[in-house]
Amino acid sequence: MKALLYRKSIPRYAMLKILGPRFRGLYTGSVSPLSLSDIPPPPLPTPHWVRIAPRLAGICGSDVATVCAKSSPYLAPVTSMPFVMGHETVGTVIEVGQEVDTLGEGDRVVLHPALGCHARGIEPPCEACSGGCDALCRNVTRGDVSAGIQTGFCRDTGGAFGENFVAHASQVYRVPDGLEDRTAVLIEPFACAVHGALRADLAAEDTALVIGCGSIGLLTIAALRALDRRARIVAVAKHDHQRQAAMELGADVLLAAGGSVAARYAAWGSALGAEVLDPQLGKPTVIGGASATFDCVASTASIDDGLRFTKSGGTFVLVGMPGAPPAVDWTPMWFKELTVRAAYAYGRERRGDEACDTFTIAIDLMRTWGEKLARMVGEPFALEDYRAAFSSAIQTGRSGVVKTVFTIHQG
Repeated sequence: MKALLYRKSIPRYAMLKILGPRFRGLYTGSVSPLSLSDIPPPPLPTPHWVRIAPRLAGICGSDVATVCAKSSPYLAPVTSMPFVMGHETVGTVIEVGQEVDTLGEGDRVVLHPALGCHARGIEPPCEACSGGCDALCRNVTRGDVSAGIQTGFCRDTGGAFGENFVAHASQVYRVPDGLEDRTAVLIEPFACAVHGALRADLAAEDTALVIGCGSIGLLTIAALRALDRRARIVAVAKHDHQRQAAMELGADVLLAAGGSVAARYAAWGSALGAEVLDPQLGKPTVIGGASATFDCVASTASIDDGLRFTKSGGTFVLVGMPGAPPAVDWTPMWFKELTVRAAYAYGRERRGDEACDTFTIAIDLMRTWGEKLARMVGEPFALEDYRAAFSSAIQTGRSGVVKTVFTIHQG
């Protein structure tokens, strides 16, 4: 079958790191560790697995970071090479293991890609998996499949950037009939955003600062509104199409991401009602700020700015995937007694009086928000055009596309 295969190459990784973002064409050219390959389909690891043919598959920020050598080497031991990329997907079940009675061939489904104890056949499950947080599994290097935190980073499962892949039945959710593929392909990243939005308590009189209006930032704004968070939302966007989408999804105030530090801090301080003070050396000291900050970029600058613009006693949520190592001044965290939280993937959260996994919450919210969110999805690319697709995802300011997707099989 045809698939986008990622092969580990230390020399290529080093070259991409050295040359940097000015040489974006190399990320999908001859230097790239990503290639369109003919490989055998992965077998079902156990009778508890199914085979899925992707219909649409989205390019995630983590996929871009991997191809561009911007991801942290911290995660290298919990992946297995070579792997087929892709974990944001809507597809059709085309083969069902003998022990699966919850799914049938022809079912339209989305993937919860975390490869936790249930997928790995490990009993008893670890504490995280027992609590419904498979993304935090202790056993991501053990069990029925090779090391891998998620589908798309494990050599035994395949991935959504291929003609088919395999998934444990516990990873698969049916798509409601009224939800189009262009909406359903956003369920996985929307579940991540819902998880992030629920990491901070916000009252109507509070202000939330969302840094970054790529797909995760925009989905975080949508999640806050869909979860009926009535707080004032101040969003930081880099491109015009991001600013427009942020307003449509519920942002109240838009701020620019670029410019000089002095101009940026003056504008952010004014919007957040914060006092910006000159320390004479280094970046400004900020008193006051947002009740909660959602950093959907996770760069050195965004973390540093986000901590400074979170008010005393507030909450800073790291939603984006960080690189390594960020040179951050953590003094604001100490001085303001901030709560710093991370929002990796999905989890189990309280919604009203019930505890629900964020995938289930995301699917439910998509029933009313799906049409609006589907506007984020650009025209699909064929797998053969993967270089153009990744260029679109990397250079979103030029492409004007929030979420770049592949079409693998027609619905």
